[in-house]
Amino acid sequence: MKGNSDVKSILLVGVGGQGILRASDILCHVMMEADLDVKKSEVHGMAQRGGSVISHVRYGKRVYSPIAKPGDVDILVSFEKLETLRYINYLTPEGYVIINEREIYPPSVNLGDATYPPHIIEMIKRTGNIVKVVHAQRVALMAGDMRTENTALLGALSSYLKRLDISLWEKVIKESFHKKAVEVNLKAFHIGRAA
Repeated sequence: MKGNSDVKSILLVGVGGQGILRASDILCHVMMEADLDVKKSEVHGMAQRGGSVISHVRYGKRVYSPIAKPGDVDILVSFEKLETLRYINYLTPEGYVIINEREIYPPSVNLGDATYPPHIIEMIKRTGNIVKVVHAQRVALMAGDMRTENTALLGALSSYLKRLDISLWEKVIKESFHKKAVEVNLKAFHIGRAA
């Protein structure tokens, strides 16, 4: 039985400490503000030690399952390049990939037992999916705080989610951060959106 065709899926992937769970929380709140049904599921087993973090976000008129199957994800947001390769099979053939131009070496690479794959972005582009590369670290520096990489990537993602008004994003970002951090996160969001 085919699932609800109204339902769309976004998969956020990366490494522990990159703010993926905060980003997926903000994304879900924006969708709820837009009166969409939204479900989220996350996996963050060894996240504290630099392990993979995955957050499924599914939204639409009525969503029954929080987890997308391989081949069902409309947008893959990768906070780290290697994680893109791990989860590219989740994308639909016409799906979008937003890749952070960031390399965080796994322990096996740091120990010299493996090498970090070269040319990841070129490999991803050969899949036929639409690929957008974001230099989120650079955007965060422009905004004034390295910790805003995740908000910069949300800005890039927002440009693909046309039905979510910019004012909803701004409202939720203002509510999601301590008042001292609001301005810099809004700045990172807008620079990321324009990137």
